[in-house]
Amino acid sequence: MFFDFGIKDFIDILLVAFLLYYVYKLMKVSGSIRAFVGILIFILLWLVVTQVLEMKLLGSIFDKLVSVGVLALIIIFQEEIRRFLLTLGSHHAVALVQFLTGKKKERMSHTEIMPLVMACMSMGKQKVGALIVIERNMPLDDVVRTGDVIDANINQRLIENIFFKNSPLHDGAMVISQMRIKAAGCILPVSHNLDIPKALGLRHRAAMGISQASDALAIIVSEETGAISVAYKGEFHLRLNAEQLESLLTEEG
Repeated sequence: MFFDFGIKDFIDILLVAFLLYYVYKLMKVSGSIRAFVGILIFILLWLVVTQVLEMKLLGSIFDKLVSVGVLALIIIFQEEIRRFLLTLGSHHAVALVQFLTGKKKERMSHTEIMPLVMACMSMGKQKVGALIVIERNMPLDDVVRTGDVIDANINQRLIENIFFKNSPLHDGAMVISQMRIKAAGCILPVSHNLDIPKALGLRHRAAMGISQASDALAIIVSEETGAISVAYKGEFHLRLNAEQLESLLTEEG
């Protein structure tokens, strides 16, 4: 049997390993890693019972559970599945088009980054809460529709005025898309990850939620401490200074 192992078998194992690793990363970001481990254990038990031990009665019970379990998993992990399909349809499709056409994603220039950095530092000193989402490859049209469309150039005074405490839009999130302030007062999905420190408030949870649901980068200015943080790819970068924020935006923005 060992000698029947060919290149197709190697590719098959490699693809399965890659798929499991990708699902593991997706579950880890969404806080469902324990459920993922439980599913893997169940699948291993099913394979041992049906393929190795060849227990017919227990194997038939496991087969029934697996057939019903597929539908149950789709219901339980509908958000993760939706995120996976959106990632395939948006991020990788855009990357493929860029590769075929030779056009690279247009990044934020220093001219757009500095007003954003200065506005965050100013709001941090005054302890004005803010939540700014920067769109990357995955479109945020659904998020934009929940707020008020602005479509203006990135401007420090405009950003500070939007998040001023008496402004009607200061509680929502601002979305920056294609180097422009697209909308403000937007509603973001809130992360239910239990690993988020309790000291972090609702803005941080909303920033983590959008970073898990998309490839967007979210900047948070804490209203309590004035600290500036960034949520990106399901991870927090806490208590950033101006240089660190500028460097992060230059690399990922």
